[in-house]
Amino acid sequence: MQITKDTVVRFNYILKNDEQEIIERSSAQEPIAYLQGHGGMIRGVQLALEGKQAGDKFSVSVEPKDGYGERLDNSIQSVPVKHLMGAKKWRPGMIATVQTEKGQHQVNVVKVGKFMAKVDTNHPLAGQTLHFDIDIVDVRAATQEEISHGHAHGAGGHHH
Repeated sequence: MQITKDTVVRFNYILKNDEQEIIERSSAQEPIAYLQGHGGMIRGVQLALEGKQAGDKFSVSVEPKDGYGERLDNSIQSVPVKHLMGAKKWRPGMIATVQTEKGQHQVNVVKVGKFMAKVDTNHPLAGQTLHFDIDIVDVRAATQEEISHGHAHGAGGHHH
């Protein structure tokens, strides 16, 4: 079965930067599950998966416009330290999560004071070309429930 809209894809990946350093990788024991055509994945990977099938292995480079966007210079904001989630003690360079009107968002801690922190709201991978090595494990038709929820369920997917 080919990957098209409304298929669930389980795959493993290795993500590298331009220096070929590994930034992130999936667990070989539990591939991630993704519902094609419903968001939830950066555009460059969505486009690269389209038309592929189980057993395919390939590499794709994703430019910032199809990844996490370009870095915005005016993205430094002050946030109360009590709103930073993910650690008890904060230091510059750490990644925190903050709750926004649009849901949770990762930020990079730039400076920490007693009550306020300066954070960079750019995604940590914004402005970078991302290099993925992808191994497609399996492809199946999505259930109606998955389509209505907008994400894959089960192993490697969302659990309710």
